[in-house]
Parts: sequence; structure tokens; C-alpha cells
Amino acid sequence: MEFSLKSLAIVKNVRTEPIDDHWSSIHSTIEVLGENAEECLRGLESFSHIEIVFVFHKAKDEQIVLSGHPRGNPNYPSVGIFAQRKKDRPNRLGLSICEILKIENRYIYVKGLDAIDGTPILDIKPVFPQLLPQGEIRNPEWVASLMEHYWE
Repeated sequence: MEFSLKSLAIVKNVRTEPIDDHWSSIHSTIEVLGENAEECLRGLESFSHIEIVFVFHKAKDEQIVLSGHPRGNPNYPSVGIFAQRKKDRPNRLGLSICEILKIENRYIYVKGLDAIDGTPILDIKPVFPQLLPQGEIRNPEWVASLMEHYWE
């Protein structure tokens, strides 16, 4: 089954290359596209966080992998692509929850969005605490090492 999606917004920030770590200092502006942008954003300012669905637009079809070592590091186990969050995935979709700093006109200012400048955004959703995972979240031990410097 095929789908056709269009970019609803675009990311603007200083990071131009997909680097895995050191995202804490990156603040982004999300520019919502289209003539009805402000109408689409109405009421969003009352939320603290949004969930962003985006496209890893610099990932290339020939780089897509189905399994392997996360970040190509043989110290991590070889796992399937659905057990990792890397950009080189079949549909090149990314997902991130970020904090809203402010909203002005068609612009959402955020922190904690790990998407690079020019990234196309496919959807924006408010975070409802009731839809976050309930109970303990379990990860394999290698994830802590992999993510150690991500938000520095």
C-alpha cells in the first residue's frame, strides 16, 4: 500500500548535518506552511510539549538498512531496524517530543527537537500525558551507553 504525504512545516536551526549527539543546545523554529497555518496552531500554546513526525530528508535510499549494529558500533549487538531509532530506516520517518518555548504567528519555537535545519515535518501533535507509556519502560543495557551524550 502506498501513501502520499506532504510537508506541513519545516525545521529551522543551526544544525545542518545529521550528527547523533549533543542536542541540548539546539533550539529550533518550526515554520508551519500554508495559508491556514495560524488556524491550525490555535490552542496549541496551552500545551507544554508537542510530538513531531518528520522525514530524515538527508538519508538516502541506498543507505537504508534492515539490521545492524546501532551507529555501526560493533560493541552494540546487531539488531533489526525496528529495535533502533537510526535515520537509515525504510520509510525514513523520525519522531520526537519537544518542549514548546513560544508560538508566534506561524512559528513554533522549541527545544529538544532532534531534527536538522530544513527537515520536513509531516505532523504536529500535542502531548497528552494519558497517552504516554504507563508503567516502567524497559530498554536493553546498550541503550544507556548509546544515548549517554545525546542530550549534552
